[in-house]
Amino acid sequence: MARPECASQTGASTPAEHGRRVADMFGRIAGWYDFLNHALSGGQDIYWRYRLVRAARPEPGGMVLDLAAGTMDVSVELLRQYPDCKVAALDFTLPMLENGKAKKLKNGREERIFPVQADGRNLPLPDECMAAATIAFGIRNILPRAEAYAEFLRVLKPGARLCILEFGTGSKKVWKGLYNFYLDKVLPFLGDRISGDPGAYRYLAETIKSFPDERALGMELLEAGFERVYNVPMMSGIVYLHVAEKPGGERTGSVPEPAPEAEPAAPEAPQGASPKKGASKAAGTGQAKKG
Repeated sequence: MARPECASQTGASTPAEHGRRVADMFGRIAGWYDFLNHALSGGQDIYWRYRLVRAARPEPGGMVLDLAAGTMDVSVELLRQYPDCKVAALDFTLPMLENGKAKKLKNGREERIFPVQADGRNLPLPDECMAAATIAFGIRNILPRAEAYAEFLRVLKPGARLCILEFGTGSKKVWKGLYNFYLDKVLPFLGDRISGDPGAYRYLAETIKSFPDERALGMELLEAGFERVYNVPMMSGIVYLHVAEKPGGERTGSVPEPAPEAEPAAPEAPQGASPKKGASKAAGTGQAKKG
């Protein structure tokens, strides 16, 4: 689910009020959230989350932060790919966590996934305790984003990765404008008819259109103090996987970098922000830097 770029989109005058309004909205659609994600993306959201988790590469046995965990699809995928890890599943919307807990925390998962209601700007976690961090369609909901980046940087271990899954900006025409028509007309109509919440999916479309593009988001991560920043477009740039690392040296025993793979539809070569140190190109314009 997308996140807002400015407080005025939800009528909030402060980041705190904005957060409460967004949490209330997601709480109202929590029961429909999984179904709508799968239906409105044509099932592609499952593959996007797989790619997100594959890029995380936590050290064996480490704890992984899944922020904006929602109904915990990413948390479950983290355990599937890294069965020796544990997951801190944090979200500001308690009904989303409760919905996911009732459906998905079974068969031993309840012993390795720890759902906690928390604010992404003030994480209830000690310094340098996380072997990786993920956030899927959640960074838009946190204002200001710089505070979330600072918290990610604080709780990650040196060399650990932050992996962000987000929609690309809707201000660019995709598929000759067909996607933009879907965003403006089809998505709000279907979301309203299915969930019964007239504002939730209009909000989604508006925030996608106003969100920064992949290069601007890469620059934000570099300015926040991350390095080795790059992005991978999927579905012609409708969705982007952003990867960044906390400075501090090589990790030992980490999972090997996954080889590039073609996606089911409209494969594209990775492009991303150059490393902060020694960079010769601006973020989002250089060749992907992997590590």
